[in-house]
Amino acid sequence: MSVSLVSNAYLEDNSSKIRSKPVPWEGYQRADLVTSEELALIKKVDRQPKQKIESVLLSEGRTYALLYLTLLKKLQRVDTMQCLLVLIADALTDHEERIPLFTSVSSVDPDLPYLPLQRTLETQDEFVQLKAAQILTVLLSAETSPLNQLQLAPLLNTLTNLIQSTSLNKRDIAVQCLECLLARHEVRQAVWNSPGIVSGLADILKQKPGPQMSYQVSFCLWLLSFEQNIAEQINKKFDIIPLLVDVAQSAVKEKVIRVIVATFRNLVTKAPAANLPAMLVSRLLPFVKNLAGRKWSDEDIVEDVQFLSTELNTRFESLTTWDEYTSELASGHLSWTPVHESDDFWKENVTKLNERDYEQLKVLTKLLKESEDSIILAVAAHDIGQYVKHYERGKKIVADLGGKARVMELMTHQDADVRYRSLLSVQQLVSQPWVGA
Repeated sequence: MSVSLVSNAYLEDNSSKIRSKPVPWEGYQRADLVTSEELALIKKVDRQPKQKIESVLLSEGRTYALLYLTLLKKLQRVDTMQCLLVLIADALTDHEERIPLFTSVSSVDPDLPYLPLQRTLETQDEFVQLKAAQILTVLLSAETSPLNQLQLAPLLNTLTNLIQSTSLNKRDIAVQCLECLLARHEVRQAVWNSPGIVSGLADILKQKPGPQMSYQVSFCLWLLSFEQNIAEQINKKFDIIPLLVDVAQSAVKEKVIRVIVATFRNLVTKAPAANLPAMLVSRLLPFVKNLAGRKWSDEDIVEDVQFLSTELNTRFESLTTWDEYTSELASGHLSWTPVHESDDFWKENVTKLNERDYEQLKVLTKLLKESEDSIILAVAAHDIGQYVKHYERGKKIVADLGGKARVMELMTHQDADVRYRSLLSVQQLVSQPWVGA
């Protein structure tokens, strides 16, 4: 891959300025930090026209790859690091064939090429940090053998910090680096073990960025969804299905919808049990039906939409009201769907909350205790009241699970509906006779 695949106006503008800045190479030689041979080589390319530098690299590319990295290892002044990183990036820009010149220098010095670049990631200078991340991404993406933790960890730690930054430049570079790196299986697994990156991606989407950033972040999530273990857990941990549905519904660019629909297809294919309930609760089915009626220039969208429509329809048609309810519980997104306020539903299904050691009642109570969403809290408080109302032994069980104490706490919640639903639920908890389980 080329350096130009990770591009940013901030990097380009600063690189242009740095190319014309003088660096005290002769002073480094006098201080015995640079040899006379290294000085002679660097002077041939220092602040020279692009055409001249290209001519030098054409005949001495391997020599200069080693020179740039050796000097970066030895010299730690910020302006010098800036210059060397620009020289490295310029050598690689539009010249993928030169990447092996840089990766093969490990045969001369085992610290190269990665150690000096990893060290520059720790520099406080923003340009140095971002330029090093750009170059490391290019070199690591091109490695022919699987990457190990020593190679990956410093860059992923930096990308975690960058993606959580409020700086648009930092987030932009981080997302572009991830787009390139996540094509590799071992990087996908390493990123999954760095939860700050995935939560950072989700946070960017929550801020409703422009079409390009929405596409790039969704592309990263699509790449992650190729891993079985990630497809099974990503929605449970990061709630990405409702988020991606929301992004797709408001998207104006076809490519954004295309990559999100492809992500959903992966999630359904690899982990249907984990993801279909959340998709139904997020009302993906009516949206997919809407997509099926549109004209698309990309055939992949048509195929993926048809696949999702078939899978979701099959699941939807076989759903009972109890299945709908447990799907909502599993998704963690309770809302005022008809089942909650149906007396018939509660009469028919209340004892099912007790099955498998009160499995579904425990899920409901957990949402009541942990959610910060007012609608979820109001619905959960309502459901606790319905459970007690329709199951005579419910009061003690709810109390034992901590549900009663939590509902009483919510009577002072800032949201009026949460207070009201909690009050009704407490009335049920107090008025029903106490029957031992």
